[in-house]
Amino acid sequence: MNNPILLIIQREFLSRVRKKTFLLVTILGPLVFAALLIVPGILASMPEDDKNIIVLDEATLIIPEEGRGEYHLEYLDPRENDFRTAKKFFSESAYDALLYIPSGENWDPDFIKNNILLFGKEDPSINMVQFLDGILEDRLNKQKLLRNGVDPEVVAQSATQVSIQSYTVGEEGEEEQQSATGLKMGLGYIAGFFIYFFIFFYSVMVMRGVIEEKSSRIVEVIISSVRPFQLMMGKILGIGSVGVVQFIIWVVLSGGIYLAATTLLFQEALAEQAAAGPGAAEAASIQGFEVFDQLRSINFPLIIGGFIFYFFAGYFLYSAMFAALGSAIDQEADSQQFMLPVTVPMIIAILTAANVIQDPNGSYAFWMSMIPFTAPISMMIRLPFGIPIWQVFVSGAILIGTFFAMVALAGKIYRVGILMYGKKITWKELYKWLRH
Repeated sequence: MNNPILLIIQREFLSRVRKKTFLLVTILGPLVFAALLIVPGILASMPEDDKNIIVLDEATLIIPEEGRGEYHLEYLDPRENDFRTAKKFFSESAYDALLYIPSGENWDPDFIKNNILLFGKEDPSINMVQFLDGILEDRLNKQKLLRNGVDPEVVAQSATQVSIQSYTVGEEGEEEQQSATGLKMGLGYIAGFFIYFFIFFYSVMVMRGVIEEKSSRIVEVIISSVRPFQLMMGKILGIGSVGVVQFIIWVVLSGGIYLAATTLLFQEALAEQAAAGPGAAEAASIQGFEVFDQLRSINFPLIIGGFIFYFFAGYFLYSAMFAALGSAIDQEADSQQFMLPVTVPMIIAILTAANVIQDPNGSYAFWMSMIPFTAPISMMIRLPFGIPIWQVFVSGAILIGTFFAMVALAGKIYRVGILMYGKKITWKELYKWLRH
């Protein structure tokens, strides 16, 4: 192996994968990520403790049977109790909350809705407030209708909910497919976030590696055997290969954890459906077919291929810039003034991801996916929505061209900065190096 770049790649790769921190992060990363996905769902599915709510309903809005599930409503007789006595009774009781509904003058719904009070021994949960809001809004709406001579039943029967089914049609008018907009939104955002995380994480790793070698003066020995440009490219490719290995391990471990968790949850769901009867099983089967149809409408090979390409292209682009920055400074603390301008495009892309998701074929989304510094994130967000393939090729070509141009510019900075010590570097100084 006489190629110096290959030797540097090997050195960078082996020096990192042999570290205990690499093994620790590689193994714990998927576990932490899986926990972030699974644990909130498990906690959300756990039933809340039963809550006992005492109600003083002077407006007689709530029907006694309207308590539900974990919320048990018990009533004080408004003919024998007022707000003061109800509050005193609540403070001395074991009830969790007190709901007070005033009658006002002539039982005016507008007055009532603005003067309903809820007291708790602890802060009332959002679920409790939403539960009570739902009951009271329904009852007050009916009262308003009756006061205006409108039968609430007629209004209820006239209410119409529209559910628009969206489809995609091929260029040649082939069979339509369900578009699965919600699934594509989630997939696009997750893909964009992962691209952002990996590019930033491994590019910073390149910068730190350059700073460490420069501060320890090891680079002076290495430069005597290889050219600065070869050292920079070897470091970029070596750390990139570490990222690829780590990412593959993460995908395999995360996939295994996800399959195991979903299998257990699926078995529990099947048991619940069997207990619920054949009707529930049939409804679940129909829902499963709908999800399958939605998955079929997504071009997963394009998304996977796009993720691999934009990860490597984005990483090479940003790692070249970070390597140049690392060569220009002596300590990592000095990097802050240079890092922000370099990372601003990525930050803007991830912060405006919602704009791209809301209109993936709009002008903003299009130009964000064409600008090379934001394309890795914005294009990955757009890919699940089935954008024209020519846009992918144009975006990729611009990104590759920008990468080669950036490598040439970064090489100029790296060549000068890697052997320069003790000088405070400014943007003006970097510009001089580029012209050198």
